[in-house]
Amino acid sequence: MVTRVQETSIGSIVEILKRAREIAHGNPGVPEELQQCLEKALDATRGLQCSSTTLTSSNRIAGVNVQQGTRGEGLCFQQVDLHDFSSLIRRTSYVDCHQSVLCSETKSKTKEEKLSSDAEGRLYRMLVRMMGAKRILAIGMLNFPSLLSVAEVVPDGGNITLCATQPYLEEAVQKASDFSSHGNKIREKIGPIIDSMKELAAMGKDFDIVFIDADQRSPAEYYRFVMENHLLRMDGMLCVRDALMKGHGYLENTADENVLDVKTLNQVINSDLRTEQGVVKDEVFWGYRGRRILDRLQLDGKIAYVTGGGQGIGRAFCHALGEAGAKVAVVDLIPAKADAVACELNLKGIKSMAVAADISKPEDIQKMFDKIVARWGTVHIACNNAGINMNSSSEDTSLEEWDKTFNVNLRGLFLCCQAAGRIMLNQGYGKIINTASMASLIVPHPQKQLAYNASKAGVVKLTQTLGTEWINRGVRVNCISPGIVDTPLIHSEELKPLVQRWLTDIPAGRLAQVTDLQAAVVYLASEASDYMTGHNLVIEGGQSLW
Repeated sequence: MVTRVQETSIGSIVEILKRAREIAHGNPGVPEELQQCLEKALDATRGLQCSSTTLTSSNRIAGVNVQQGTRGEGLCFQQVDLHDFSSLIRRTSYVDCHQSVLCSETKSKTKEEKLSSDAEGRLYRMLVRMMGAKRILAIGMLNFPSLLSVAEVVPDGGNITLCATQPYLEEAVQKASDFSSHGNKIREKIGPIIDSMKELAAMGKDFDIVFIDADQRSPAEYYRFVMENHLLRMDGMLCVRDALMKGHGYLENTADENVLDVKTLNQVINSDLRTEQGVVKDEVFWGYRGRRILDRLQLDGKIAYVTGGGQGIGRAFCHALGEAGAKVAVVDLIPAKADAVACELNLKGIKSMAVAADISKPEDIQKMFDKIVARWGTVHIACNNAGINMNSSSEDTSLEEWDKTFNVNLRGLFLCCQAAGRIMLNQGYGKIINTASMASLIVPHPQKQLAYNASKAGVVKLTQTLGTEWINRGVRVNCISPGIVDTPLIHSEELKPLVQRWLTDIPAGRLAQVTDLQAAVVYLASEASDYMTGHNLVIEGGQSLW
């Protein structure tokens, strides 16, 4: 059973200490050491006095330790919306005071205790609003009306996880919705606290704010577990309740185990380099504009299309962009193939649509863009992947074969870039990703493919030109050059000898898989690649190096 320190008005303590100092200074017989102790005591009380008038009557929050990733801005307090706060306090304080299931210590609250509860809830609400916190962890017996108050400002989809040992809290949480429509945001884990925390860590949970009630046994162990198991996100906030134990935390000589535990907690936090003190405050540590690298690769809210999306590389690109958060238009010459991939994406919860188009026809390209814009409003990511290859020796390459290859691989790709570029230049942002080929760098052999090689070299030069021309207007244009990709097409009997020859030319010792290309398209489509334009990203297992 935790022994609670008797509550005393901080203002009264300060006045008594001031009077004692006056008496000591006026009496030459008082030892100098005693006068110094009185001065130290008065200095200590300055850390206990609250800066806000709404907190001056609160003795239960003796101190708050905060660790926040502020990126050098400092804490920024904003006005707190206290809509319906007073009625909530009336409801929840009645529950806390008069229902034994919610309060095991007292049957009623003094006026001072109720003021303390009100102030505690206001402070917590302000911290949650400041952080925009959605996931909150409360460790120990925090004031239950305060938790309900905080639940009101937690955004929809957010929650408060309460780890405590008091069995009656389980029923309290279950009944919380009777007193607040936000009570269902509180989730309780009743039992040994360290076991509950281990369960959260095993689930990979992390939290925006962690509240620790210092008025319990060994709170430093809970803090260590939080930090070592990353339950607090890197730029999250740690708030310690009763961190100073009504001033007893300043006492140098005390045998009270509870006070000693709190002093240990404060020492552990103050010496921990993972807290704000001593942390490097640059964008490498905190992330560019406060966004971590994986967050910068997310494509949430972006609209993308992929030509040739019904099979092979294009299908892999559709899945990759969709998994990163984009809505995806699957464009293919064969409607059934586009429908099949769009169906796959929908099964994964990815918003998608199928569009049939022949990109060698300008009118089909225009219809394609009209459908996408009509459905989703714009285009942010253009993935021009469709292409064909008609193998023939150079002396036997007909003009018809040349024109057909260029009409898809270069002319059609140019028209897609141009149509996408007009939309993106108008909105000041866009990513264009073209599929070129390793054949833009070397002459693959022993197959003969003059038209294909020349068209893909043209794709690279087109990409470089558009990339430099449009970057200062917010549009980046890059291309990916795959090596020889393992698809069903190359497993025919007539191509088996070629496959063996290709493998001897690839340092990696294997053909490319479509999954080898997925991360590249997400990177080029995301804000993480904003400084890259006109680049040919070659992914060929080293084949172009030999």
